Amino acid sequence: MYGLNVVKLQFEWGKSVDCTQVEAKLKAEPDIKVVYTTLSETSTGVENDIETLGRIVRNSPAALVVDAVSGMAAIPFKTDEWNVDVVVVGSQKGLMIPPGLAFAALSEKAWTLVKNSKLPKYYFSYEKALKSLKAEKLPDTPYTSSVSLVIQLHKALELIKAEGIENIWKRHALLAGATREAVKAIGLSLFVSGTPSNAVTSIKMPEGVDASALLKKIRDEYGITLAGGQGQIKGKIFRIAHLGYVDRLDVIMTIAAVEMALSELGYPVKLGSGVSRAQELLLSGVIPAKAGVSQEGVIPAKAGI
Repeated sequence: MYGLNVVKLQFEWGKSVDCTQVEAKLKAEPDIKVVYTTLSETSTGVENDIETLGRIVRNSPAALVVDAVSGMAAIPFKTDEWNVDVVVVGSQKGLMIPPGLAFAALSEKAWTLVKNSKLPKYYFSYEKALKSLKAEKLPDTPYTSSVSLVIQLHKALELIKAEGIENIWKRHALLAGATREAVKAIGLSLFVSGTPSNAVTSIKMPEGVDASALLKKIRDEYGITLAGGQGQIKGKIFRIAHLGYVDRLDVIMTIAAVEMALSELGYPVKLGSGVSRAQELLLSGVIPAKAGVSQEGVIPAKAGI
């Protein structure tokens, strides 16, 4: 759209970014200005190793830009420590309010690029945004903001501060781990072969079960909305979200609904197998091991935040 020369590094769906390929590409093409990636790849349920990517990109002239829309406040993320130059976040995931707000944080390295940028911009001008934010009389957005969402955000941030971000990361790890283990106890397979995201779990559709029929039944008869696959994996997976204000009973109810819906559609499932596994883990507070997640200091989730 902006006439830029984009070099794509594409990886198999369900696998995390291969950081060694990124490093090799930066060495082979030292004029690359920006590396774009995601923290949590929502459509496949994959988490990327931003800390390693940050170390790699730091040693090049390029800036690292991370889409953390579905990962922020659900997955450990340390903007400065991990050398992230730009992080972009939305309001509708881990921040627990409706869509409509976006947030961005920039490093000094990124601000240098902003000042030298000649690309057309109007509403998306960081310089206009910063000027309005630093206004002495009334710090604000440069154009009319969604006031009701800002008020909701204020409350959401109070809840996040009260719980503590480290506790929130642990809670998400526990809920995600219980979901993954429950799914396997039912007899289903996880889609992700890389590092699974603690924001959403992607599950392969069992043989002989129609994805749209399963999701429709769970939505219409059990009142729980799950997501299907997109693009080349449409009809091949379904996804369970467990981020934001999701709590232990949300996971248990969702697993129960999946079990019952599968049974009604003729898939052989032992009712209660996934639910009991989730209950065991959620009561113990022990996070099942996965790549990239610390298992220490687990705090069992409480009702609400």
